[in-house]
Amino acid sequence: MGKKENYDLYSVEAGKDGQGDMDVKIKKKEGKGAKKKEKLENMKKEMDINDHELTIEDLEVKYQTSVTRGMKSSYAGEILIRDGPNELKPPKGTPEYIKFARQLAGGLQCLMWVAACICLIAFGIQCAQGDLTSADNLYLAITLIAVVVVTGCFGYYQEFKSTNIIASFKNLVPQQATVIRDGEKFQINANQLVVGDLVEIKGGDRVPADIRIITSQGCKVDNSSLTGESEPQTRSPEYTHESPLETRNIAFFSTMCLEGTATGVIINTGDRTIIGRIASLASGVGNEKTPIAIEIEHFVDIIAGLAIFFGATFFVVAMVIGYPFLRAMVFFMAIVVAYVPEGLLATVTVCLSLTAKRLARKNCVVKNLEAVETLGSTSVICSDKTGTLTQNRMTVSHLWFDNQIHSADTTEDQSGQSFDQTSDTWRALSRVVSLCNRAAFKGGQDGVPIPKRIVIGDASETALLKFSELTVGNVMEYRERFKKVTEVPFNSTNKFQLSIHELQDPLDLRYLLVMKGAPERILERCSTIMIKGQELPLDTQWQEAFQTAYMDLGGLGERVLGFCHLYLNEKEYPRGFNFDSEEMNFPTSGLCFAGLISMIDPPRATVPDAVMKCRTAGIRVIMVTGDHPITAKAIAASVGIISEGSETVEDIAARLRIPVEQVNKRDARACVINGGQLKDMTSEELVEALKMHPEMVFARTSPQQKLIIVESCQKLGAIVAVTGDGVNDSPALKKADIGVAMGIAGSDAAKNAADMILLDDNFASIVTGVEQGRLIFDNLKKSIAYTLTKNIPELAPYLIYITASVPLPLGCITILFIELCTDIFPSVSLAYEKAESDIMHLKP
Repeated sequence: MGKKENYDLYSVEAGKDGQGDMDVKIKKKEGKGAKKKEKLENMKKEMDINDHELTIEDLEVKYQTSVTRGMKSSYAGEILIRDGPNELKPPKGTPEYIKFARQLAGGLQCLMWVAACICLIAFGIQCAQGDLTSADNLYLAITLIAVVVVTGCFGYYQEFKSTNIIASFKNLVPQQATVIRDGEKFQINANQLVVGDLVEIKGGDRVPADIRIITSQGCKVDNSSLTGESEPQTRSPEYTHESPLETRNIAFFSTMCLEGTATGVIINTGDRTIIGRIASLASGVGNEKTPIAIEIEHFVDIIAGLAIFFGATFFVVAMVIGYPFLRAMVFFMAIVVAYVPEGLLATVTVCLSLTAKRLARKNCVVKNLEAVETLGSTSVICSDKTGTLTQNRMTVSHLWFDNQIHSADTTEDQSGQSFDQTSDTWRALSRVVSLCNRAAFKGGQDGVPIPKRIVIGDASETALLKFSELTVGNVMEYRERFKKVTEVPFNSTNKFQLSIHELQDPLDLRYLLVMKGAPERILERCSTIMIKGQELPLDTQWQEAFQTAYMDLGGLGERVLGFCHLYLNEKEYPRGFNFDSEEMNFPTSGLCFAGLISMIDPPRATVPDAVMKCRTAGIRVIMVTGDHPITAKAIAASVGIISEGSETVEDIAARLRIPVEQVNKRDARACVINGGQLKDMTSEELVEALKMHPEMVFARTSPQQKLIIVESCQKLGAIVAVTGDGVNDSPALKKADIGVAMGIAGSDAAKNAADMILLDDNFASIVTGVEQGRLIFDNLKKSIAYTLTKNIPELAPYLIYITASVPLPLGCITILFIELCTDIFPSVSLAYEKAESDIMHLKP
């Protein structure tokens, strides 16, 4: 059994980034003993990664701050000088001259430089012998150097172009933040914040640093770029989990606050934040050699060996015939130079450049030319879920009313079929959905399609608002007709949200109470259920029907909400009644259940076909996500990563009605492994699981675990491509043979770590890249075969010239130009060649 890997981000990185052994200068009052000073210092060191477990008092002591008045401005200035600005240090840039030098010093380039040096030496020998009649070797050396420089410029220009595109994505760090210092609230640049600062965040703000939540009112954050969870996460002062990544009382740098407000104390800034630690983890991962680089190195070794062998053979023949040593040495060097495929470097560069240009027209930006061929060699794609396979927007997927499950339109362009909307129950349900919702469209978007409009509100309410707008009509106008008189926001205790509205009919003086929330909590507050417009008693039969529907929708990995309403008696609650949302002086039971609505982050329309193409081409697609295992499994099944009929160990156990432990794991074609299970597995067990199960899904994974999964696939000999958009994907993107980042939703860290960027965030574009990569590889093989075979007729006249003194029909320079032209033009035609058969069936 191998040694277990450590997957905990905090334990891996603590002490490495400077936060683990914080050198905090604490102002000590005179007269305090050394022991007390030492105790306080030790406490600070012990608690550096446990800020979520501290009491408010300990937090104030640790950071010398106040949770009501904030820090003193003078002390904040000292901390800023000590820690530096609150910003991520950009990755260490490579000087432009180094980038250009790299383009001149690859495997084939080195061979060309050696050949040029040999030509110069041969020219020097000829000059020493007094042979000044021919300067062919000098011209040949100059030409070889020119070929290397020109092809180097090709590669450098391509890299420079990609770098400029990437440099345009600079929107990670928030510009302004609300801070409280010396008891006063004001706005400052976010990069001026320091640990211990008391800050406020509200809906629409980016979290300016890692903060410990002190107070919160309905605060929810979007952690999708960090953890891969598409669901908004509640932030509150309560300590809920021993892991800092899971607890609710810490909000992380650069995540978005979707709704509500919160105040918190900054506990990490800049590179010491979780985002910064992940970025440093990615920068510590070495770049892997591309398959084509490895192949070219191998090819150069073969060419060099053959050149020396033939050169030595010609040298021996010349000496046997009676040529002087220096003359025979010139022959030797000439044969070595002649055997070097001068046109091959231009061929490879031109082929890769043209393919990269073609990919750019299809929204694939290639940062490194060799990545084009690497993508074609890919045998495993480890893909993130949120934003890559899915649309990264919660969408209403199914509805249950009138004891039937109805499918909603989840397509990106709303081209799918709608459900029957003639039922009176649907009208009642749609009214609750429209009114019991705090989300609102941002202004000035009348010309924008409804699915693409920006909404202020959390992901679930955003999905419901867009759904209502598409099915009911103008929701904002609809709400104005039903004036809201009071509201009880959703909270984790009640697990429901309700609002009370006046009816639009001026003659109907009743109030309408609408409620939504966790289905089981909603059902227990209902005494009737609406079926085909009629209220029926909620008896055992309807409760069982509800449970069946709830389990069916939950089994699809969807988030389910229940909806109900109640018309308040106009005598008990006349117009102008003072509703108290704190005391709740109105009924919250005996309501009428209207139905269930489930939501999911749906897959992109083009993904299932793309996954099927990959499967047909022998490419294995593995999902690696930070989302919940049930949701991950459902999405994997819907896009074809888990094919129809494939079962996991749990599915087999449920079908056979036996414990999971009794199932033979080898019988399961599919496997879903969560982060907790992965943490307990050794590297050997993980490799064995990848061998055993062709269809794999990894859920609730940390950035380190994604890295380990990529390494395990590489141990199996696979060429691994990783797709992703979040900061949590960047280490795996860097480690992979080729990293593919999303251009729209992708974070800067992901784009910097990747080799290729998809400007349309479409997983299907990867298939285009694979097709082009396989075509270019096939064409390069043809070019190399052609280059090697034509060396024989080029060498034959030279051998006749040495042995029989027959004059050379063509000079060296002429032959070189013929070689360059006959290499480059076929390569251009091959680069534009359209595959007659399905190129995806070519062997990777």
